[in-house]
Amino acid sequence: MSFTSQHALQPYWDLAVAPIQADALAAALELGIFEVLATPHTPAQLAETLSLHAPHTALLLELLWSMQVLERGVAPSAGDTAASYRCAATTLQYFCRSSAAFCGDAWLYRLHALRHFATQLGPLVRDGGKVAPYRTATGVNWAAAAQQQIGQEQRAVTMRAALSVMQRIAPFAAGATPLRLLDLGGGPGWVAIALAQAHAGLRGCVFDWPETVAVAAANIAHAQLSERLETLGGDLASDDIGGGYDLIWCSSVLHFVPDMPAALRKMRAALKPGGVLVCVQAEIAATPEAAARVLPYYLPMRMLGRAVTRQGELAQHVRDAGFARVEQYQASDFPMAPVQVLIAHTA
Repeated sequence: MSFTSQHALQPYWDLAVAPIQADALAAALELGIFEVLATPHTPAQLAETLSLHAPHTALLLELLWSMQVLERGVAPSAGDTAASYRCAATTLQYFCRSSAAFCGDAWLYRLHALRHFATQLGPLVRDGGKVAPYRTATGVNWAAAAQQQIGQEQRAVTMRAALSVMQRIAPFAAGATPLRLLDLGGGPGWVAIALAQAHAGLRGCVFDWPETVAVAAANIAHAQLSERLETLGGDLASDDIGGGYDLIWCSSVLHFVPDMPAALRKMRAALKPGGVLVCVQAEIAATPEAAARVLPYYLPMRMLGRAVTRQGELAQHVRDAGFARVEQYQASDFPMAPVQVLIAHTA
């Protein structure tokens, strides 16, 4: 008998215990543990600093250590048996509020939103009906999201990923000037800001809901880019998005439009001859392993009636909208699930 092979039930036991790990991370964020553990502390020292229950604090820290969220050592002044803990490098970068790449609020939002949906799943499958969203999709709520979780994810993840994608776009990579960009559904505007900072000849516009682009305008002003970047508020489905653009950046926007082909035709019309659309969107892969990295995140959206295409469908929609040449590749350096990156040329 083998004592090293994994039982077929192990993946399902792992699913059952995953909420404990998620709640451990959530508790550490909400209690401010990571800010203190930027420097080594024993459990007793941490508990005294934050007025926590010392024995239970020790158990939580050991669990976080097992998750590689924390590193464990020995406190120099406390004896060989008193373990000290400190944040791992990734924790310092993304889960400490003092970091420019802090993403803790964004992670907590995802956790609570997905759990809110999960409690409805049985009744929805049994009885049908409508999903109760975690937050109603109003302009005010989109603006709040842009200010907090979307803003955090853009600064921590999407800005760098977008710059990587743009190095594949000849006019941007070569520093061609002038270059006019539309950041479509750009939320807090951090992607447009990053692209403008990387390309001195780029000017552009961030388009989103009116309340949301007010957040973008403030961020643009703070970055001292108001002379090069403007904002335009409206609804992609019904309002003018401008024209004469050399580049359109469109990331995870098409899930939310009522008519995807019509939205793509509008983008095609807004580009100059020779213009380029960069469309970044999650799609459902054909294999279970690859699909498993997308479907859990997007099941709530699909049950709300939002569009999540199967792999290859978005590229076909782009071609049908009149784009002459479409390049496509998968990227895993965007928030949450892997995405398909489509680079579509008007000629």
